[in-house]
Amino acid sequence: MSKMLESSSMDHTKMGLGRSIAVLTSGGDAQDMSKMLESSSMDHTKMGLGRSIAVLTSGGDAQGMNAAVRATVRVGLYTGAKVFFVHEGYQGLVDGGDNIKPATWESVSMMLQLGGTVIGSARCKDFQAREGRLQAACNLVKLGITNLCVIGGDGSLTGANQFRTEWSELLVDLVKAGKITKDQASMSSHLNIVGMVGSIDNDFCGTDMTIGTDSALHRIIEVVDAITTTAQSHQRTFILEVMGRNCGYLALVTALSCGADWVFIPEMPPDEGWEEHLCRRLADQRARGSRLNVIIVAEGAMARDGTPITSDQIKKLVTDRLGFDTRATVLGHVQRGGTPSAFDRILGSRMGVEAVMALLEATPETPACVVSLSGNQAIRLPLMECVQVTKDVTAALAERRFEDAIKLRGKSFESTWNTYKLLAHINPPEAQSNINVAIVNVGAPCAGMNAAVRAAVRMGNAQGHNMLAVYDGFDGLIEPITWTHVSGWTGKGGSMLGTKRTLPGKLMEEISSSISKHNIHAMVIIGGFEAYVGGLELVQAREKYEELCIPMVVIPATVSNNTCDRIKQSAAGTKRRVFIIETMGGYCGYLATMAGLAAGADAAYIYEEKFNIKDLELNVEHLVQKMKTNVKRGLILRNENSNANYTTDFIFNLYSEEGKGVFDCRKNILGHMQQGGTPTPFDRNFGTKMGAKSVLWLTEKVKDCYRHGRIYANTPDSACVLGMRKRSLCFQPLADLKSETDFEHRIPKTQWWLKIRPIMKILAKYDIKLDTSEHADMEHVYKKKSGK
Repeated sequence: MSKMLESSSMDHTKMGLGRSIAVLTSGGDAQDMSKMLESSSMDHTKMGLGRSIAVLTSGGDAQGMNAAVRATVRVGLYTGAKVFFVHEGYQGLVDGGDNIKPATWESVSMMLQLGGTVIGSARCKDFQAREGRLQAACNLVKLGITNLCVIGGDGSLTGANQFRTEWSELLVDLVKAGKITKDQASMSSHLNIVGMVGSIDNDFCGTDMTIGTDSALHRIIEVVDAITTTAQSHQRTFILEVMGRNCGYLALVTALSCGADWVFIPEMPPDEGWEEHLCRRLADQRARGSRLNVIIVAEGAMARDGTPITSDQIKKLVTDRLGFDTRATVLGHVQRGGTPSAFDRILGSRMGVEAVMALLEATPETPACVVSLSGNQAIRLPLMECVQVTKDVTAALAERRFEDAIKLRGKSFESTWNTYKLLAHINPPEAQSNINVAIVNVGAPCAGMNAAVRAAVRMGNAQGHNMLAVYDGFDGLIEPITWTHVSGWTGKGGSMLGTKRTLPGKLMEEISSSISKHNIHAMVIIGGFEAYVGGLELVQAREKYEELCIPMVVIPATVSNNTCDRIKQSAAGTKRRVFIIETMGGYCGYLATMAGLAAGADAAYIYEEKFNIKDLELNVEHLVQKMKTNVKRGLILRNENSNANYTTDFIFNLYSEEGKGVFDCRKNILGHMQQGGTPTPFDRNFGTKMGAKSVLWLTEKVKDCYRHGRIYANTPDSACVLGMRKRSLCFQPLADLKSETDFEHRIPKTQWWLKIRPIMKILAKYDIKLDTSEHADMEHVYKKKSGK
């Protein structure tokens, strides 16, 4: 199969011809299938011929489910398979009839930006009984559907696995009852199952993020930001209850992202006497000058003895003991609602593509799998292994094994919890370290910078270090910065320290003098490409300036993008209109590509992927043909430096001229609005983790480099970039990255996200080849967790 997928001669657009996919799925003749898959001459666009896939959403709805459904349908059709919607979840599977309908390319148009699930979801007791599953099997067999894609929580996926396990027995009973023929049973001898987890609680073990979690965090953070302004105005304490009956992920990340004073989660109940501790912490914060307190409570929060801890109980405690003006807010189902975030759309789209590939590659021996996210990679894990670990968490909570519950949630959850504990409240060490750490912001401002600074300052204070802020870039003023200085910084956009694009190359004399004057022992540099180049210049100057022989870490911070929705909605309201949008990013096409995938763009022009007039003509013709369908709108993105000659104005004029009589055009240059606004939950959480991790790393490096009463760091690994590489955050020497960097265009020579671009084109109905060079093989949960 891998040979077939890697074959450059394969035509992915015929991969599914003659096949049917319901976002429930299955198989066909196993021997014929394996021969077909092993054929190196086969193209992906014929991979699904003769097969059917069904897709359904089950359980609670989650933002991003529609993106997963859309990707499943379109990639299934792209492979030549037939694809079916199953409306109303498992209930629709049991009831059959009009609940199972063929899906078309146009039927999933304009779904990306919608919350919930367009094909419906329902709790289904009928499917829990064997009689219900028997009827569901009958409905699928009669339609020739043997591949099922299920988007839901652990209960929904467990039901799918049970359905698959007893499939053969169900077929025998159906033949005996005369409901299907022996030929029909033979044609549908095996059912393939692939799951995608849709759950705002992020309560499924085996994946870093479930579909809907990021969008729910957006809703929560919007409320927290609104509440904190009121709380500050009136010196109030706010208690916010968020969803999470069995999982505290939403509460924990919210607390980390807003700098809450306390968080209550099911996995780690507070110690005995927590009431006194909580009141003392709130009083201490007020004594330090804070005008507000924020407490986050998961709905499943409990004490060590298992009794619930409610928001009303906490409110009464704070009011009675401290006399603070206290308000409690229960968010409820507003967390499920609204538009899905860009992250969830991209996550759902990527998972949908991987789910179809997993279905069509499956053999009768392949266990039912779930598509998961690990770092920035989509992976496949055995479904029931993930379900078992999820159940193990529930068992650990019931048995009061809270430390085990934290560990079973995975490394990501555990590290978030540990980071929160270190940053939530100051516990100054008995002895100061006498280490001075400077923090500087460099380059363009971006959301998330302040979260990284706050985390670095507080982690440094917790380690006993003296933290120094460098205001306004490398040539700026240096002043002490403390725990209380950075209160409330997590949710602020831009750079509170101030930032410039000035590089240190011409300022080495002054910088070395400042390092000596302030006795700086380590440095955190936060910013974009200028931060990397600046760090490199400092390292290269170590030979001349001994003062620069200190450990340094660069935290990458540059703009990200969640735009294009309103523009696309305008296009939807106006038929035959094409919008052309210019995004920022210099020579890096990441923003244009990811925004294109999140918004369902028809094309995204970037510097990394060269294009010419023939490509532009092809895109115009594509839109002309699109206007003949029911989808009479278009969206084109252009990275600002994608091509010096094919400017945004040129492309606008070309599309306007060639589209006369068929469509009209509008253009929009987003500009610096992309740098503005408050940081997303992801940026706050990620920035916080990186800031904390960088200071812990510097602390160890300073110790390693301490020789004969002084710090002397001159090895390559003493100056690193902290970044995400595939699945984990890692420190990479600045010098080692030189060979991987295109300095002229300020981009890496190899960019992982370029492999995602074909997905955007396939989902826009272009006849291109699918890049499967990074083939996802089945892994195991415990192997994956240990590698996170």
